[in-house]
Amino acid sequence: MIEMSVDSIRVSLMNYQRVVILKEKASGRYLPIWIGPAEADAIAVKLQEVLVARPLTHDLLRSIITALGATVSSVIVCDLANDTFYARIILEANGKQMEIDSRPSDAIALAVRANVPIYVEDSVLDKAGVLLDEEGEKVEPDGEKQRIVDEEELRKMSAFRDFIEGLDLSDFDKRRS
Repeated sequence: MIEMSVDSIRVSLMNYQRVVILKEKASGRYLPIWIGPAEADAIAVKLQEVLVARPLTHDLLRSIITALGATVSSVIVCDLANDTFYARIILEANGKQMEIDSRPSDAIALAVRANVPIYVEDSVLDKAGVLLDEEGEKVEPDGEKQRIVDEEELRKMSAFRDFIEGLDLSDFDKRRS
């Protein structure tokens, strides 16, 4: 497993879909995960330390977990199958560890509230991780900036390509504090 941090929340200019960008802590790999607007807002509200009058759903979830005597220890983006990411929330209660199935967006929203690590399985990063150079261009693991892909792979990736091409990456390298 590889530890990640939330780099940013993006909005596609083509279809206004939200994407959370996770960045590998030890290198320059990124993992884009498409999420819903409510979850994007929930993550952004916490990262930007915006105060809300009433608890949001993920604040409520954390309060319930705490009231039941458990703590969130980490979250893991554990799988990618059929263009769908899967995650687990790792809880500690009464000396036992429990794993709860979750959507990645909800797990990440909870992780930023509980201030716990976000991990991604190596296999998920191998499938969907992206390396960027200083200019923000995708770099393949072998150092090539572009690789030849067959027609079948292009067909499978067309939805992702359309989405990525519609992202505004002008502030991609800016860090949140």
